[in-house]
Amino acid sequence: MQVGIDSFVVVSRFGETAAQRAQNLLAEIELADQTGVDLFGIGEHHRQEYLASSPAIFLAAAASRTEKIRLASAVTVLSSDDPIRIFQDFATIDLISNGRAEIVVGRGSFIESYPLFGFDLNQYDELFAEKLDLLLELRTQTKVYWEGKFRAPLTGQPVYPRPVQEVLPVRLGVGGTPNSFARAGLLGLPLTVAIIGGEPHRFRPLVDHYRAAWQRAGHAGTPDVGIHGLGFVADTTEQAIEQYWPMYEEVYTRIGGERGWGPISKQGFVAQCSPTSAFLVGDPETVAAKMKYYDEVLGGVSRVSLHMSGGGVTHAQQMRAIELLGTRVKPLVA
Repeated sequence: MQVGIDSFVVVSRFGETAAQRAQNLLAEIELADQTGVDLFGIGEHHRQEYLASSPAIFLAAAASRTEKIRLASAVTVLSSDDPIRIFQDFATIDLISNGRAEIVVGRGSFIESYPLFGFDLNQYDELFAEKLDLLLELRTQTKVYWEGKFRAPLTGQPVYPRPVQEVLPVRLGVGGTPNSFARAGLLGLPLTVAIIGGEPHRFRPLVDHYRAAWQRAGHAGTPDVGIHGLGFVADTTEQAIEQYWPMYEEVYTRIGGERGWGPISKQGFVAQCSPTSAFLVGDPETVAAKMKYYDEVLGGVSRVSLHMSGGGVTHAQQMRAIELLGTRVKPLVA
């Protein structure tokens, strides 16, 4: 099982400037590389509390400072972007990193990018489906012949640069929509499931739906399921809870107020850290056991990435969490 980190690059609540937070992010990715973490993903957001409106820029900077770690988006909001530009950006990251780039595409959990870039939110899924079709075509053809509804057709224009990897990896990031699971299976794409609350075993029917769609479509190989989950590691479970809870409370209260969610208590948060609930928060042994539990109840997973956005805890705490993840959690699940 691969062990990864996903970050939305939360703006620091400890007095750091945005420039300092950006430098700390690169230090975090370097440490993840040095300690054996398999993957670092950066998710696209267009909100005041996040710095990662352009994950490819951060990933390109990280590519020049790392040697082994895979570098991915988590996710790229494909519906409101240009597939050709996405391909070019990540092919460039692939060149800089010598073949370590991945694209995780999704429709996004926030909507700010749609009016920002002039797209109609009512075409949310239709945009995604068409742009995903083009992105997948770009992976296999240098001169592209393609026609769709939302952009001018391509009539053999070449798309450069080409990546180091023969086929630039694309994963589909999904939440809880059955059609999204089925789409990934029908297209033969690896899947990353965001499980940010509740009980992981409840996602098994959706994961099985993905695997069944894969088989119906006649794809070779094995369906590939990865997990994106909220998590944090410290020397003790008590420390992990105390360090992570203030950030979770602030984020949940803010976003919950926007979306009409009820209040969250610390007791409820701690319950989500229990052995059969979603959060991967605890000491290394606890987090490794939770990863194994995900693997068991979902019928096998290829990777688990912890959403650790950094700015909500101190830089020192984040660095210690990364060190523990690479040196103590990974050996327990590898």
